[in-house]
Order: sequence, then structure tokens, then C-alpha cells
Amino acid sequence: MEVFDIAGLFVGFDACGSLLFARTRPYLAPPGQKPDFTLSFPDGFFEEKHRRYPQLSPDECRYVWTGEAFYAKLLQNDGMLLHASCVEKDGYAYLFSARSGTGKSTHTHLWLKAFPGSRIINDDKPALRKFDGRFYACGTPFSGKTDESVNARVPVRALVFLERGEENRMEKLDAPAAVPLFLSQTLRPPVRDAMGRLLTLLDELLTAVPAFRLRCNMEPEAAAVALAGVEGYYKSLEKG
Repeated sequence: MEVFDIAGLFVGFDACGSLLFARTRPYLAPPGQKPDFTLSFPDGFFEEKHRRYPQLSPDECRYVWTGEAFYAKLLQNDGMLLHASCVEKDGYAYLFSARSGTGKSTHTHLWLKAFPGSRIINDDKPALRKFDGRFYACGTPFSGKTDESVNARVPVRALVFLERGEENRMEKLDAPAAVPLFLSQTLRPPVRDAMGRLLTLLDELLTAVPAFRLRCNMEPEAAAVALAGVEGYYKSLEKG
């Protein structure tokens, strides 16, 4: 078993299979580090997943369900998953979430072109975790097909839920409107107590971090509209 430093947690598990092994190397903890928790699976677990989902290779099954086990444990440690592409600009994280195929990655790559010095924190499954009362976006090894991720944690500036549109338009969402959008893009636990933890943490997140809806096309202007919408909101707070 190896130990990894993921989202500020030391996590022990066997990184078997070429895919999981390769993507966990940037997250290796210092030698001798004891884990905060471990991920273990019954004998034959991944083989059964492969039989049920033959479209996934055995390596992909190990990668996907190890990630799911990590995010389930994350919820016990003031953290949760958001299916999103997360970009860092000027020391802040902006998360763009939507249904698969909407264009999350395409949009964040517009930011990379529009704003030199920005970078992808995680292109598919960033962890959101609270440290000392503040929410951070964290890279994880579980980053989808593109494997764009860095082992970093960055304070969250905004959550943005994408929809395709002919014109670029940004609108602020209140918490009741944002909750179902978030829940549709996270791991929803089947146990009542765990679901209660998720909802409590989500309430804290939406109290601390603004959420928006961005109707957008995939033209470069979309990145500028998104940034202007977020920064306009913060400027309005400063004016009172």
C-alpha cells in the first residue's frame, strides 16, 4: 500500500493498474507518512465491475471506483466532489459545472488562452474542501479522460453552471436555484446521515461562495463574460 496526499488528506491504497499508478505519482506523500484513512476493496471487486461494465477496461474500473471510494471518504472530512472543470486565475479557483458534453473543458481552455498565467486545477472531478472555514478547490488524481490536474488547493471564487446558448449571458443564482444543479453533478450518498452531511456542507458552500448560470457559446468572448460577471458581483459587494 502507498500513501498519497490528496486534498490535504493522507490516503492509503494500492495504486495497481497502469492508469491509476501513473496518475497518482504527483500525489505521493513523503516516505513514512501514516494515512488519515485507507481505501480497501473486497476480493474480486474490480473484476465484478468489469463484468458489469465491459465497455471499461480493468484498469479503468480500478481507476473509477477507487476515485468514488475516495470521494465517499472525503465527505467525512469536510469535502465533496463537484463534476466540473476548475481553472485557477490570479490565485482563485473558478469551477464550471454542467452535464457531460456541454463544454466544460472547452470553456476553461478558453480561459487559458484569454488569461495568460491561468491553469487547470482539475478538468473533471475537483475536490471541494473546507479549511479553517474557507472553501478550496483541490486537484486530485481522478481527473477524467484528459488527466489535467495539479496537486494544489486554491480558494474558490465562484461556481458557474454552464448551459449552451447562442449568446453569452451570466446571471447570479440564489441558493435554492443552485442546490439542484450542484446535486446533479456530485456523488449523492445512499445513506441518510451522509446525505445530511452533504447538504449541510453544500449550504455552507453556497453561503460563502457565489453561484452563477452562464449561457454561452464556445467563442473566446465567453471567458470574458464569465469573468466580468463574477468580478462585477464582488464589486457590487464592495459598494454595499
